[in-house]
Order: sequence, then structure tokens, then C-alpha cells
Amino acid sequence: QMTLSETGGGSVQPGGSLTLSCETSTDTYKEHCLAWFRQSPGKERQWVATINAFGAMSYLGHLKPRFDISRDDAKNRLLLRGHNLQPEDTGTYYCAASASRWTARCDEWDYWGQGTRVTVSS
Repeated sequence: QMTLSETGGGSVQPGGSLTLSCETSTDTYKEHCLAWFRQSPGKERQWVATINAFGAMSYLGHLKPRFDISRDDAKNRLLLRGHNLQPEDTGTYYCAASASRWTARCDEWDYWGQGTRVTVSS
């Protein structure tokens, strides 16, 4: 079992940056697939980025230039840095984790945080 809790959301002007954090309940979190998703108002939840247990990262194509996923193993947390944020990045951002460990392919998400809200507006 793993619990996830996102922080770091808030309001930012277009072109600004934010760093989202996902605190995890276990120091074995890095052995699991970890991901960020987001849901914009009126839209379905959208995958943003994944990092697997081997450190391989993948991104939704058009987001890659502006988002960075990483782990902070000293604090057992997952990070998402967003740069040059735009109004279309507005939404609730969720972190997720797999129950399976040491898998290269990440396509099942068993644990979810409650989300943190990001608003990009002038």
C-alpha cells in the first residue's frame, strides 16, 4: 500500500513556472512506476509524464519541452517542474504509482493522490 499527496499548486501568470511535489509514504517508492496526470476543466484526465524504476522518463509529446519529471530520493517524493506555463496548462494535477515494482513498462496505475490545482491566468 502506498499513499500519495500532492502539493505545490497555485496561480501563476502565463510564462511562469511551478514545481509540484508528490510526497509518498514509502522509501521503496522509487521501485515503482510513477507518473503525473492532469485534468483540465471539462476534459478527461490526461497523462503528462512517467518515470520508471530504472529512471527512464517519458512524456506526452507536446509537453516534453516544458515539463520535467524527476524523483527526490532524499525526501521520497516525485517532482514535476513546469516551465513557460500557458492557460491550457490549467487543471488539477495528480500523481500516480503502480503496485508492481521494477517494471520497465508503466501502464497500470493503482495509487492516486488527491490532486493539486494549477491555474495559469493573467
